[in-house]
Amino acid sequence: MTRVALRAERIFDGERVLEENVVLVDGAQVVDVVRDAPSDWAVRDVPGGTILPGLVDAHVHLTADGGVGALDRLGVSPAEAATSEYAEAIGATIEQSLRIHLAAGVTTVRDLGDPHDAVLRWRNAATPSRAATPGRAATPGRGAAPGLPTVVASGAPLTSVRGHCWAFGGEVSGPDQMRAAVQTRAERGADVIKIMASGGVLTPGTDTMSPQFSVEELQAATDAAHDLGLPITAHAHALTAVQQALSVGVDGIEHCTCLTPQGAVVDDELGRALAASGIAVCGTLGSDRSIVVPPAVLELAVKAGIGEAILQEAVRRLYTAGVRLVAGSDGGIGPAKPHGLLPATLAEYVEAGIPPIAALTAGTSSAADALRVQKGRIRPGADADLLVIPGDPTEDIATLATPTAVYLAGQDVTPDASAAR
Repeated sequence: MTRVALRAERIFDGERVLEENVVLVDGAQVVDVVRDAPSDWAVRDVPGGTILPGLVDAHVHLTADGGVGALDRLGVSPAEAATSEYAEAIGATIEQSLRIHLAAGVTTVRDLGDPHDAVLRWRNAATPSRAATPGRAATPGRGAAPGLPTVVASGAPLTSVRGHCWAFGGEVSGPDQMRAAVQTRAERGADVIKIMASGGVLTPGTDTMSPQFSVEELQAATDAAHDLGLPITAHAHALTAVQQALSVGVDGIEHCTCLTPQGAVVDDELGRALAASGIAVCGTLGSDRSIVVPPAVLELAVKAGIGEAILQEAVRRLYTAGVRLVAGSDGGIGPAKPHGLLPATLAEYVEAGIPPIAALTAGTSSAADALRVQKGRIRPGADADLLVIPGDPTEDIATLATPTAVYLAGQDVTPDASAAR
């Protein structure tokens, strides 16, 4: 078993910067955090650097390759999705996506939407003992392939007929179908239920400013998930969809842009209600700004009321209101949203006006808590998923983009820099 003392200038433990600066790792666990390394331990020094928990990206799409039309190309028939050829091809994409996340220091991801439960099928094929039994959900487990991040997954998102991402195979209508769909996801090993409470930019014909379901339908899905011990998170751009999701007691809201025809509206009353509920809000900021976004995509975003300034303002207002924020990149959906984007997401949180410590917490301990995994913290007994970076992210969040080392279950899995893109 590997035993090493990691020593840096500082340690961010997932919630705060510690006075101690040495992390003792024995096997797959952190055994202590101390000021001085024991004399009989091998020491790895990172002068001036910072040790953090491995980052947690709470919103990715592993089956999407980040290319042009990535989501469109995932629309396959159930018959095609059931073939061994498809399983092999989609499995290769999933694993490559995970390698890119790992190169960026992300050691845990939550996949929130795949075609025909592809991520669940991939994970269960490699770790059959991990699958759920009828009527009982599985416990989140490590990604199957050796040396890859932990994967928490929803399977195909529940959506309305021809609603956002309908081609993934999750169309439902009415409370009975909602309950049946949730049951099916649980039996296939889903860790979370994803529901499209509003339309989305990348599905033509859907409306980002309107709900996709009735309150009764949302309530049925939420109750069914909770009856099975599963959390449920709602994709919601529309203010009305956010209000619906809040009213039925979901556990998370993705995007939470709060759009109306008059613009984004995050008023004090809504902020207080979201804060009081404890709902985890994942504001999917961050993009690769070197990418020139096609005019057609920009036009869709403008029509949908979604722009960088609007998204930043919504997240800033939510933070000010005391809402529980987690960080997710939406990685994989297109060239401006590649995998491995979480450091840029956290940098944009800071750009939006969120303090660096709060942004780091959103991408570590807070996200881990929302995913219900024992990750995102450095303390005795914690999983030794660690990120080592040069510099101080509480002073310059951009230093997250240049990892020195990545540890997964105590093993140094730092990839070559070329693997990151």
